Amino acid sequence: MTLITESDDTTLSRVRIEPWTAADLDLLRRTNAPEMTAHLGGPETEEQLLARHARYLDLRGAGQMFRIVLDPEGAVAGSIGFWEREQQGEKVYETGWGVLPEFQGRGIAVAAAREVIAAARAEGRHRSLHAFPSVEHAASNAVCRKAGFALVGERPFEYPKGHMMRSNEWRLDLTAAAGPAPFDRAVEGS
Repeated sequence: MTLITESDDTTLSRVRIEPWTAADLDLLRRTNAPEMTAHLGGPETEEQLLARHARYLDLRGAGQMFRIVLDPEGAVAGSIGFWEREQQGEKVYETGWGVLPEFQGRGIAVAAAREVIAAARAEGRHRSLHAFPSVEHAASNAVCRKAGFALVGERPFEYPKGHMMRSNEWRLDLTAAAGPAPFDRAVEGS
């Protein structure tokens, strides 16, 4: 499934997700910039990035990481994925994303989130998909809302390891019928 979003210059781009590969380490470095990690405890060290990249490549059925690609230009706009976690004694999926600054504000994160929802739903392994953006990150919270997640509430959340933050917990029922139609011309807040 490919979703279509309207850019700030009113030309339409197709948003698709492609599986993470060894060649995506540079993308991971780009999403590690201070402006991209301000709500996540700041940039990681090179050693931490290499370990994260290895985890992304080795999810083995416990989720999948993707790069976000825009067509027709083929530009890589960021990353998104889903992975397993334990939530109140139940295995669930968690999702997270990062859209590069030059692509923000065009609805790309919402379109990519809808694609990840479809991918997680297709796995058929868990009942729900959760997201935990900082309560202060208005754009990521808007992505959750526009992609069809329901707000569970505010809670403490550890990310990265050793760094506690206040997050909103968002939940999407993967067993429910698919949500919004894939064509969305004017999506804000990516």
